[in-house]
Amino acid sequence: MPPRGSILFFPGRGDCYEKYLETLEQWHRAGWRVTAADWRGQAGSGRLGKDAVTGHITDFGVWIDDLAAFWASWIAEVPGPHVLAGHSMGGHLVLRALVDRRVSPDAAVLSAPMTGMNGPPLPLPVLHIVAKLMCAVADPTRQAWKWSEKPGELPVGRANLLTHDPDRYADEQWWRDTRPELVMGPASWRWVERAYASWRRLEEPGALEAVTVPVLFFSTSSDKLVSHPASLRAAARLPKGEIVAFGEEAHHEILREEDAVRDRAMAAVTEFLDRVAPPK
Repeated sequence: MPPRGSILFFPGRGDCYEKYLETLEQWHRAGWRVTAADWRGQAGSGRLGKDAVTGHITDFGVWIDDLAAFWASWIAEVPGPHVLAGHSMGGHLVLRALVDRRVSPDAAVLSAPMTGMNGPPLPLPVLHIVAKLMCAVADPTRQAWKWSEKPGELPVGRANLLTHDPDRYADEQWWRDTRPELVMGPASWRWVERAYASWRRLEEPGALEAVTVPVLFFSTSSDKLVSHPASLRAAARLPKGEIVAFGEEAHHEILREEDAVRDRAMAAVTEFLDRVAPPK
């Protein structure tokens, strides 16, 4: 049987692709050629700051350049249709690459994309100014929030932000114990400042409106990490944007949620891709 097509998946901030092996295998069993990669400075790719755990980046453009270069070589090697998928920060970077016209997939799938932060209810320009000041007054590679747990140990209560499924949540700790180089803590203040700058790029008039690629969003109103309203707005601005919205039944990691939620999301991906990116 010929391959269904190819999916390229990128995880979120502080993530590693190993957390999504269940999803990647399910796509593979459905006939897709599946590739996943970690971002520069995350997981087993070392760190770009001054210690072994802080997530630092000088500019999100570094990741956009990496994605564009990887994309160009990847589509030359694998069969179409070609699909880009990303979770959280990965979803944000996929969306940025689409806006900047650095990639041209047949479709994109974004799980709880970081289209905005679920943080202080202040205007985005104000938040960006504050982050710039925090970078100016001290070392911008320092951690933007506290990380007080033992090295490699996940913070107490973190599961309540990510998933209702205790077994899938425990899988992440297993990977951290097995491969300590995957452990990652808070982001740096420069990461925060550059994240606001990147969000402002997405908010520019006409930016999302010019993207003609079909894009499927998953988002949940119970997300305490990224902004659900921002995802609703982004999906509505895209000419071919669609969204599957969840409520209190889903936390941030929709693809690692309990079966009822995850099955609904995976079925939506199948229906979406069969419709907008049929087999070639």
